[in-house]
Amino acid sequence: MSEEQTAERLNGTVEDIRFRNEQNGYTVLEIGCDDELVTAVGTFSDISVGETVRLSGAWVYHPTFGRQFKVEAFEREMPATAEQLYNYLAAGAVKGIGPATAEKIVKKFGEQTFDILENEPERLATIKGISIDKAKKIQENFKKQFAVRSVMLALEGYGMSPRECIAAYDAFGSNAVARILENPFALCNGETGIGFERAETIAAALPNPPASHLRVQAGIVHIVRQNLYSNGHTCIPREKLLSIAAAYLETNTDTIDIQLDALVEAHTLVQRELGGREFIFLTSAYNDEKTISDRIKILLRFPPPQSETLEQDIADIERENGISYAETQREAIRTAVERGLLILTGGPGTGKTTALKGILQLFERQGLDIALAAPTGRAAKRMTELTGRDAKTMHRLLEVEWDEHDNPVFKRGLRNPLECEVLILDELSMVDIHLFASLLQALPFGCRLIMVGDADQLPPVGAGNVLADLIGSGLLPVVCLTEVFRQAMDSLIVTNAHRIVGGDMPVLDRKDGDFFLLERTNPYAAAKTVSDLVSKRLPQAYGLSPTEDIQVLCPSKKGEVGTVHLNTLLQNSVNPPDEKKAELTVGFRTFRTGDKVMQTKNNYDVIWEKADGETGEGIFNGDIGVIEQIDPRAETARIRFDDRTVVAAKEQLVEMELAYAVTVHKSQGSEFSAVIIPVVSVLPNLCYRNLLYTAVTRAKKLLILVGTAEEVEKMVRNDKKTRRYSALQYFLHDEVQ
Repeated sequence: MSEEQTAERLNGTVEDIRFRNEQNGYTVLEIGCDDELVTAVGTFSDISVGETVRLSGAWVYHPTFGRQFKVEAFEREMPATAEQLYNYLAAGAVKGIGPATAEKIVKKFGEQTFDILENEPERLATIKGISIDKAKKIQENFKKQFAVRSVMLALEGYGMSPRECIAAYDAFGSNAVARILENPFALCNGETGIGFERAETIAAALPNPPASHLRVQAGIVHIVRQNLYSNGHTCIPREKLLSIAAAYLETNTDTIDIQLDALVEAHTLVQRELGGREFIFLTSAYNDEKTISDRIKILLRFPPPQSETLEQDIADIERENGISYAETQREAIRTAVERGLLILTGGPGTGKTTALKGILQLFERQGLDIALAAPTGRAAKRMTELTGRDAKTMHRLLEVEWDEHDNPVFKRGLRNPLECEVLILDELSMVDIHLFASLLQALPFGCRLIMVGDADQLPPVGAGNVLADLIGSGLLPVVCLTEVFRQAMDSLIVTNAHRIVGGDMPVLDRKDGDFFLLERTNPYAAAKTVSDLVSKRLPQAYGLSPTEDIQVLCPSKKGEVGTVHLNTLLQNSVNPPDEKKAELTVGFRTFRTGDKVMQTKNNYDVIWEKADGETGEGIFNGDIGVIEQIDPRAETARIRFDDRTVVAAKEQLVEMELAYAVTVHKSQGSEFSAVIIPVVSVLPNLCYRNLLYTAVTRAKKLLILVGTAEEVEKMVRNDKKTRRYSALQYFLHDEVQ
């Protein structure tokens, strides 16, 4: 039976608005139906108390708020009788009109009131207490009030959802209907949340098809945008774009060529010749890479004042700390101080932390104001633990705020630079072009910049390949630590990581080390073994906590040994259902007291508290915590993220997922006592060396591979890193002598 056949209908008047989310239109209403007051929930346009509505939907039961009417669709009837008009205006629907003024207006104009408000506001001035200026303001507010409504009524007729209608109004204002009738592809501009394929569906529902070139242009921009945000390319070769777009849009390359030129001429896209090939950019990506290039050139051009006591200072630090730096570590310290710009790179066990501490101590001796930052909360926390100094996320350092489209806006920038004299940035391999460009713009003139990262790890989730491009340019001072120190060589995790990155098979047959392979030839057996290791074998043999110490890292989300299936399996084995454990279902996920969870999006509004009473704000993408308590009636969960505790509402839990198993990409910047990696039936596009290397280097004390040596060898042998088109190296060399 179809939804239309089963939908129930409800007619009534809006008596009260209990809750409204201005971003997406989700609203909780009290509807007066005959003598009954009904709670209705759904997505509405700018609805007001006093309106008469016809609702279509179904009755549901909310565990806290009881019986509710879930609205799937609605129609509004404009107030018609004098009583309805009064109720509507008296409720404050139109700014400038309260109950007393509403009574005067309706008493004088009766059922003509709306026509007077819209077309003859000067007649309002005949009422005592309403001046001509006030009358005009009332008319202005009235028209604004109904603009979104008329947009909604028109666009819903073309199959657009209330959320899409609100997004269209936010983008185009009262002109939204005309704009969409002319060009529905204007909706997929990256800010409405409406994609190209959805815009095609809307276009098909319009009475007249839009001009064909509008579809082609939108499709081209869609492909470039997808390559940036989904594949990490900052640009794409023109000839490649022509063939991809022609196939995707089912047209010929000549048509694409003509419309691409039009987009470039209109500055919607940017075209530049790089190395004899034409490349196409989104304007934002082009500006980000140019900004990085320009700011790096300034840093190179103006080195800091030289220290006459540098060598003696290094010797003093060695004596104070009872250490002797290796020559490459000494070179790193010297370069940081003399050049004020350094990329420090190297694998595990090569002494990056020791060198970094030396750099910090020298800058402190010079009395410089030092800031430490990393791209994620976990990476910043780890940096704090390693250096003993407070580190912030890059977003926090730049004092992020969020615009109406949920995009980051940084308070720190060219006009409001940071106040530090030295910035040390860790985990540069994770930083995308937009975040790095924003950081460089916020650096004050003369600030030293020390960047730390491992170029053999995965590139950032976002666009670009900043660390690899900066190193590859050959313009910046780079010190690569390669010597593995004696104490680190006792760890098979360290030595095998270096074997992997060098293209050699890791040692898999030692039984007395910290690195093991458990042979399993099929995904089903591997998944069962992973479950047993986490829930029983490792806790019994090593006393490890399944939630605090052990982390499963998967190449993929999909399949028997992907994160989705393994999280279900591990939740049932580590934290099975129990009548004493409360549960909360959010979408298709069920969270349970005791579950291990991960925040999947930066949320700077969440308030946390520490055991000592200290409070603050912010839970970040990649933060892992444990649910300590669930309150089913209030639909909240208390979650402990390391030493911080937050109380998350059900709406906030949408941003969380189970974290017994996470992808290798999500683990970047983190370390775990014990890591388990399933290596069987790895998807071909994920079967490569630096993914395995990144996963292995997340383990501190114990690393277990579950799968086959053949699959490990495939990954080790495949050094074909994911190709990312970028222009940063070209821009760095442009006009550099």
